[in-house]
Amino acid sequence: MFATDRCHSLEDPWHDEAVPVRFDDDEASIEAVRAAAAERPIDGVIAVGDRPVILAARIARALDLPGNSPGAATASTNKLLARAYFASAGLLTPWHFAVSTDADPHSVAQQASYPAVVKPIGLSGSRGVIRVDSPEELIAAVARVSALLARAEIRALRLGIEGTILVEGFMPGREYAVEGLLTRGTFQSLTIFDKPDPLDGPFFEETVYVTPATLPADTERGIVTEVARACRALGLTHGPVHAECRLTRGGVFVLEVAARPIGGLCSQVLRFGPDGEISLEELLLRHATGESVERISKERRAAAVMMVPIPKAGILKEVNGIDAARRIPHVEDVRITAKPDQLLEPLPEAGSYLGFIFARAGRPGDAEGAVRAAHVQLSFAIDPAIAVNKVAG
Repeated sequence: MFATDRCHSLEDPWHDEAVPVRFDDDEASIEAVRAAAAERPIDGVIAVGDRPVILAARIARALDLPGNSPGAATASTNKLLARAYFASAGLLTPWHFAVSTDADPHSVAQQASYPAVVKPIGLSGSRGVIRVDSPEELIAAVARVSALLARAEIRALRLGIEGTILVEGFMPGREYAVEGLLTRGTFQSLTIFDKPDPLDGPFFEETVYVTPATLPADTERGIVTEVARACRALGLTHGPVHAECRLTRGGVFVLEVAARPIGGLCSQVLRFGPDGEISLEELLLRHATGESVERISKERRAAAVMMVPIPKAGILKEVNGIDAARRIPHVEDVRITAKPDQLLEPLPEAGSYLGFIFARAGRPGDAEGAVRAAHVQLSFAIDPAIAVNKVAG
């Protein structure tokens, strides 16, 4: 059963028999799912994406199904709360403080040490995340993030945390992502993704994920241990987990833990079973319905996905070279998800990518090389955006 935030007055506009809910109206949404469950019994609940995480936890509790507590789900979507929980649990945590979007930025700049990172506390995908190396850069970054949070489409999300910005110390090191599952409090790592591109700022655009990560066994165990500790610190107990980490000189620094699977189309890079016959979605559905998935491991082949970056702002007119990109050895697919005439915007304001490139090979380096070679084949025709002058009247 699919429940999604959409108009209640239209009768199944996408013909997917979805239950219309509102992510910002828990009580009405829970009742809508209860009514649907009376006709089609529900065995488990999975949140797909950041916005439904809290509602999914409340629905699971209302239906007496395994799931995270609403408090833990809330903490996983709020970077400021997560920092507090991580610090209390003894996890490696940088200095940090929160500021209001209407605070005096000059005063904020005097409180910080450098280098630092400025970020919204409720957005994902590196949106609005900026490294600053001086008071002047911090003042500019706070203004830029504040402007992003004031946008109508961000306000429409009704996150309730649009007025707060997190300022924290920059932790140098290589980044990794961990995909995992919690089963009644027990953490199971599904894979560790390497992020081979350096993510040192000023923006933090995630481009390539490669699995398996080529790490020593003890380093892998250390990363998994810290992610499991971070889950316990937040109070997460059941369901999918996507965590971001930095491997620093001082140890593993957990950037964030999301109570959901990897986002976008990136899940296609993960396959399980001896022949890769099980998708991540199937694995999560089996887990949600109570089946044990502990013995199901990721396929042996290496895989990579490139989230195709947006090279510049403007109106997308055309993408060339897709067929040539698909002919690169080891490339499985090239999916351009941006639409013609769509307004494109690069990070830190961007909320999406141009598309995705997938590759699978015997070795991680070959898979990574394939998505990079495919990307070279692509060219993008992007026209300047049309300036609109607002006239008072």
